[in-house]
Amino acid sequence: MPNTVTKPWGKEIILTTKNLPYTAKILSINAGHQISLQSHDQKTETLTLISGQAQITLSQNKDSLSPKKMEPQTGYTIQPNIIHRIKAITDCQIYETSTPEEGTTRRLEDDYNRSDETEKIRNSTDK
Repeated sequence: MPNTVTKPWGKEIILTTKNLPYTAKILSINAGHQISLQSHDQKTETLTLISGQAQITLSQNKDSLSPKKMEPQTGYTIQPNIIHRIKAITDCQIYETSTPEEGTTRRLEDDYNRSDETEKIRNSTDK
C-alpha cells in the first residue's frame, strides 16, 4: 500500500490512496538537504517533526524569510500561497497531512533545479 518516492533530498512515503479527501506522507530528509522554497496554490498542509532536527521557513513573501528550529511533535500548518521550506540539520522524518495533491507547487528556489510541479506533471510521473 505505501508508495515510496525517491527525492533528491531523501524520500517520501505516501501512506494514502489518491481517492481520499486527504493525503498522508512521511518525508525523510537527509542531513544538510532541504526541500524547495515553495508555495502551493491549492494545498493546505500540516508538517510535524517526528525525529531528528530541522529548520522551517514560513513567510507570506520572499523578502522576509527567517528559518526557525522545528519543535518536535508540533504541527506547523501551511495555508495556500504561504512560502515554506524545510531544511534537515540531521537526518529527520516529517509527518505531512494535507488536502489532496492538487494544483501547482511553485518552486521559488530549488537546490536541484526542478521546475514547478503541476497536476499534469504529477499525474504523468505517478506510479
